[in-house]
Amino acid sequence: MNKHSSIKSSGSLLERASELYGFGDALRGGASAAQPSQESAPPAGTNVPSADPVPTPVPVQKETVPEAAPLATASTPPAYSSRSHQPQKSGRFAKIDRQLLISGNFIDPDGPVSGLSEEFRIVKRQLLLSARGGKGYDPVEHGERILVCSAHPNEGKTYCSINLALSMASEKDNRVLLVDADFAKPSILATLGIDHSPGLMDALADPNSDAESYVIETDIAGLSVLPAGAQTNQDTEYLAASRTAEIIDQLTRNDPSRIIIFDSPPALAASPASVLALHVGQCLLVVNADETTDSALRDALSLLSGCDHVQLLLNRAKFSPTGRKFGNYYGYGA
Repeated sequence: MNKHSSIKSSGSLLERASELYGFGDALRGGASAAQPSQESAPPAGTNVPSADPVPTPVPVQKETVPEAAPLATASTPPAYSSRSHQPQKSGRFAKIDRQLLISGNFIDPDGPVSGLSEEFRIVKRQLLLSARGGKGYDPVEHGERILVCSAHPNEGKTYCSINLALSMASEKDNRVLLVDADFAKPSILATLGIDHSPGLMDALADPNSDAESYVIETDIAGLSVLPAGAQTNQDTEYLAASRTAEIIDQLTRNDPSRIIIFDSPPALAASPASVLALHVGQCLLVVNADETTDSALRDALSLLSGCDHVQLLLNRAKFSPTGRKFGNYYGYGA
């Protein structure tokens, strides 16, 4: 398992990954199709997920980001873009530390086009097509809710969640709510340079609370964050309660243009991921090239079976059959 010598020498990285893990055999006859993707060179002409159980590709990404110490929350109001849909504002605002993003090798929302930003553009396009429909495709039910997960810790799920949120926030017709649902080890706020704050678990625990009031608007147009909130030993039980569905429905109703991205715990390390999968329309499973084993991948897919549309994101891939590298066209040598 996970040895490239056993893979055919021709074809794209995604085709090689598909043969390596035997996704078609693993999922044939199941309810969903898993789709691999790559980091260093996303393929041209990737397909949108369909009813065909044989996996089709999705691109991308790089490394996990080291956790950074939280910085102070800003007190100035956010500058909103001129988008047609605006959310109910919670009054909470934070300024995202750009230097933390750059040092962690994340997409720089104020920077030039890079290879990384191009890769996530390809990733988000397929997810948005499933969420909104178009080009002859019907939207997936609850496709605006996307769960980002991995089989084991340190495989890049949080890195992918943040970059995907940053990329989607640049869309003119969408707003993004990034939810830290890794309740045992939350890291979204620290990575963005935002102080610890109440969040989703507080809303789940208090039936009289308004989840929207915990949402933090940011100085990146189109991006808001919902923290994980208070830690508890009953996170799975809270998620399994009917209030979870009510809260997620509320967050969607409040802003029809909103895409919700959940950064969940690893599927094989904690149980909340399998429960969250029941509430989303799409799941992006991060696969660590050369490390995620075939058995771990299959076990994770089984636990995420509550979601009918699972795609795979191949992370830390170190080879490209074509040698193609995004970003050079724009003159930035990314």
